[in-house]
Amino acid sequence: MTDILNSTAAPLASLARSEMNLIWLDMEMTGLDPDNDRIIEIAVVVTNSQLDKVVEGPVLAIHQSDETLGKMDEWNRNTHGRSGLIDRVRASTVDEAAATAQIRAFLGEYVPPGKSPMCGNSICQDRRFMARWMPELEAFFHYRNLDVSTLKELCRRWQPAIYKGFQKRAMHTALADIHESIDELRYYRQHFLIPEASMPMTDAPAK
Repeated sequence: MTDILNSTAAPLASLARSEMNLIWLDMEMTGLDPDNDRIIEIAVVVTNSQLDKVVEGPVLAIHQSDETLGKMDEWNRNTHGRSGLIDRVRASTVDEAAATAQIRAFLGEYVPPGKSPMCGNSICQDRRFMARWMPELEAFFHYRNLDVSTLKELCRRWQPAIYKGFQKRAMHTALADIHESIDELRYYRQHFLIPEASMPMTDAPAK
């Protein structure tokens, strides 16, 4: 049994395998400390370098014990309770090892190992948890991160009017958060990185 949610998006199955494709990832956790908290949901999405082709991967609730779930603070209990994630975690039979195997198999269809940075918002936090609890999946990624939060912080300081133009829904589900991160990067590319975005771009790998 797996815990894969059906998506309302329309993923494109025509994305060719390429080292220039980008792997987007988001996790929901029981807290912020990878030594004491655990992963309860993970989702992955692959895009091409231009962000105009999207393929959704597994969306998995990771089973955790009632003892682990009981240690969550009030914010996490309320947020993940309202979304239904806590119930999915209790019902799931997927552990970290099974999730690693499923996700690596999916990613291998679109990106060679070690080529894509880990993409998302505040992605270093996800990477810390992955290194602790899913190290074989963390090893699939390049050591670099593509963190949309970096552009967010620069835009907030340099172009505050543009910064205010993108409003997040903050749904706090892994797949929704990934799509929001991709949309946010598209927004910054169009409105904040105008000179760079207007230059001819190719999928040729950098030297």
